[in-house]
Amino acid sequence: MYANDKIWEFAETRFQEYRSSKLLCDILEKEGFFITKAVAGMDTAFVATFGNGKPKIGILGEYDALYNLSQKANIDEKQAVVENGNGHGCGHNALGVGALAAVVAVKDYMVKNNLKGTICYFGCPGEEGGSGKTYMVREKVFSDIDAAFTWHPSDVTGVVEGSTLANIQAYVRFYGKSAHAAACPHLGRSALDAVELMNVGINYLREHVIEDARMHYALTNGGGLSPNVVQAFAEELLLVRAPKMSQAKEIYERVKSIAKGAALMTGTKVEIIFDKAASNVIVNDTLNKVMYEKLLELEPIKLIKEEEEFAKKIKNTLGDEEKASGKFIVDSVKEYKFTEKAAPGSTDVGDVSFVVPTAQINTSCWASGTAGHSWQVVSQGKCSYLHKAMLLAGKAMALSALELFENDEIITKAKAELKERLNGEEYVCPIPADVKPHLKVE
Repeated sequence: MYANDKIWEFAETRFQEYRSSKLLCDILEKEGFFITKAVAGMDTAFVATFGNGKPKIGILGEYDALYNLSQKANIDEKQAVVENGNGHGCGHNALGVGALAAVVAVKDYMVKNNLKGTICYFGCPGEEGGSGKTYMVREKVFSDIDAAFTWHPSDVTGVVEGSTLANIQAYVRFYGKSAHAAACPHLGRSALDAVELMNVGINYLREHVIEDARMHYALTNGGGLSPNVVQAFAEELLLVRAPKMSQAKEIYERVKSIAKGAALMTGTKVEIIFDKAASNVIVNDTLNKVMYEKLLELEPIKLIKEEEEFAKKIKNTLGDEEKASGKFIVDSVKEYKFTEKAAPGSTDVGDVSFVVPTAQINTSCWASGTAGHSWQVVSQGKCSYLHKAMLLAGKAMALSALELFENDEIITKAKAELKERLNGEEYVCPIPADVKPHLKVE
């Protein structure tokens, strides 16, 4: 619980998780793991290993927070700890520590039962907008493991079914010419006009792409605070998603053409700078079934009166649609149903799943109906029912890993399934070789 709460308090964003990664490394080192730090060119990425030989099973941990989601814990009203500060609005504080609990439990079992093999904790920074795992896959960090397990906090408990959306993120910058907006606007060339025209084009494009595609953008620089100046510079951060990376790339190229068109219309110059990307998840039914069985074997979390009351208070802060979602906390395991359909979200776990059989679960850490990336998630990030759900996830991952240690045939089957699903497709890292992990493109 201590580690979860401390990482919640650190609330460090992509590739700046220095205290969070150090805390995890310190604990793992005390538990007898060998630590390799600063892997794949990221100061806050690490690999912790215990044991030797095969099988070699990996547990993936994350610990990055989100920008501008600072929120006090254990209250039912929006109230920042630090105005405009950061917060764990996706529960990665618990994600990293639940994975920690899993590998320590496996290690203890291995020692007690003289079990051969290797258990690994992969410290994966920058999942939120950084695709840290994609860089790690590019540098072959996962190349020698036999299977990978992970989890994610949620408002449901069950196996994460289906795939995810591949994505590409890029900065689009327009360079124009400033001028007095009233006296001589004809002498100016507005970079802000170019951004706005580009977004109009993107919004018209939505009708002419596949239904599951998504396009998002954030205006990161509007050109200044003076409306009587023609803005000479403007910047947007663009995110394109689609069920397959090939589809995301095709849409991304069309958006780039729209940006170039906006520059032509406004007499400005455009610069498009690749930021990051993540692949879609390759589903592994073999490992999903293992995790589902382990979840069913475990006792669901039980709430005490105070926990129910807090969950009810949080639920009362939600919209009508979210309030109608049932119990205050979902305590049952959702039935697992195989699907390859992509859910409307993205994760760099997808890149890992291309090179090693991978499976993921959720556990109910939040009041039912709570939306991810919200202040309500941050508020629940240190509560006692999150602690219970985090340990439930740790137990399920540990039992899943041990099942593979003791049954090599499952690994063989999972690898064969991955090969079949790829159907000859070779993994190509969606991040170009010359793009390095970074905080922000300068």
